[in-house]
Amino acid sequence: MKRLRLLSLLALLGVAALLPARAADAGANDGKKNYVHTLALADRVRIAIYQEDDLTSVTRIDARGKVNLPLIGEIVLGGLTIVDAQAAIENAYKDGRFLRNPQVTVSVEEYAPREVSIQGRVRNPGRYTLPIESTLTVVELVTKAGGIDDIGKGSAVTVTRILPDGTKKVFTVDVDSIIRGKRDTKIDDTTLLLQPGDIVYVPERLI
Repeated sequence: MKRLRLLSLLALLGVAALLPARAADAGANDGKKNYVHTLALADRVRIAIYQEDDLTSVTRIDARGKVNLPLIGEIVLGGLTIVDAQAAIENAYKDGRFLRNPQVTVSVEEYAPREVSIQGRVRNPGRYTLPIESTLTVVELVTKAGGIDDIGKGSAVTVTRILPDGTKKVFTVDVDSIIRGKRDTKIDDTTLLLQPGDIVYVPERLI
């Protein structure tokens, strides 16, 4: 009986040892599961139409967010997701009466440089490259930058973002609460994902 109990205990310990690894794997994959790529300026894209090989093109999104496609000419793709870009191209071919029921596939052949910067009271301020086909949160960027220094105010970290229409938006994120796992942490603070061009600033605490 004692031997049976010992074997059962060992089996439970073995399962428990696997759980953190599995949880870590799940966390590592969350970024890719939640990631939705938005086409950026200078992204190089391949646009193909089913059974219309002569209309296939590989082109780079220009500074105006546009590409030039056969028959339909210029169309804005910058700022759109892959799904929205496919729908926009399909509608353009249908509206122009070039194709009755086009089935468009858009894929990114080469990603434009995707960087964010972090300044202020962190140990390693500077520019950081966003991961390809994955996400990066404010807390993860702060960690990459060596963490907040002794006089940094982690409860008022700002993210400055330039929107597609040229306007500026500033978000304030309570990094301290997220790291400490406080229950009253705002949902927006934990779900805000960084986008190319974002500027993160960690202010100094008033002493």
